[in-house]
Amino acid sequence: MRSNRRQLVLGSLAAAILPFSTARAFAAGYPDRPVTFICPWPAGGTADVTMRALCTAASRELGQSVVVDNKAGASGMIGLKALASAKPDGYTIGQIPISVTRFSQLGMVQIDPTKDLAYIARVSGQTFGIAVRAEAPWKTLKDLVADAKANPDKITYGTAGLGGATHVGMEEFALAAGAKFNAIPYKGGSEALQGLMGGHVDVLADSSSWAPHVKAGKLRLLATWGEQRTTEFQDVPTLKESGYNVVVDAPNGIGAPKGLPADVLARLRAAFKVAAASPEFTAACARIDAPLLYLDAPEYEKYVAASYEKEKALIQRLKLKELISKS
Repeated sequence: MRSNRRQLVLGSLAAAILPFSTARAFAAGYPDRPVTFICPWPAGGTADVTMRALCTAASRELGQSVVVDNKAGASGMIGLKALASAKPDGYTIGQIPISVTRFSQLGMVQIDPTKDLAYIARVSGQTFGIAVRAEAPWKTLKDLVADAKANPDKITYGTAGLGGATHVGMEEFALAAGAKFNAIPYKGGSEALQGLMGGHVDVLADSSSWAPHVKAGKLRLLATWGEQRTTEFQDVPTLKESGYNVVVDAPNGIGAPKGLPADVLARLRAAFKVAAASPEFTAACARIDAPLLYLDAPEYEKYVAASYEKEKALIQRLKLKELISKS
């Protein structure tokens, strides 16, 4: 009887230990095949370009390819939903748009950013701005505001989706300026840029997809949205300098589905820490004037939680639920 009891106890202990042993063995061999990286924006946009450079560097650290899969639409939420719904085994990771802290509260996506995602790293920021075609009648931001006040809702602007950073930032600016613009949503910044270049919209509110076209003289940059003027466009004022107390930043972060094994998460954190400091990623960010804003997982998770709280006040101030329902 005692022998049988001893065997039962040992068998129970082995059963309890087995999952942890399996997890350790799994992590030790991770990754043994390519990793899919979901980019929730169209190919060719600023986020896509920088994320591809980041994934190239991360591939070296992981010893496996990190393959970018573009799943665009709904201001980044289609790709994020696919990420959150994936198997938490480390073979599906991706970019997390910080706007999920807003969309989740607006009921536009059924993802709780405080519960449904595992955070790997925050890597860089975005430089937002307001651009028009070179032949447009508005030479300055003051000209644009005056025209928008005289012709409410007549001036159209392209944005990377309703409720996203560019849409909300533009509406914040419009509220501060006492002007009204007509938002035209696209699936991403690259499509919004093409809308402006093709004359389908009057104005572009986007991250720095406009940068090379401004440098080439095809577009005119009226204002940027950061706290300080950008390095590449020192002659262009910020919204704040122009008299509008609006600052918009939307850092790019990397994450995975909740439930990622701890050892796998640690492996990814280490790889993306090195990748975020790599020459190709820093060069890709420099080309579009995007600041490097690296945070490791614990600090990044705290940043997301703080952003979630800040969005509550913004949603109420801009009456975003009503604004989006009318669009």
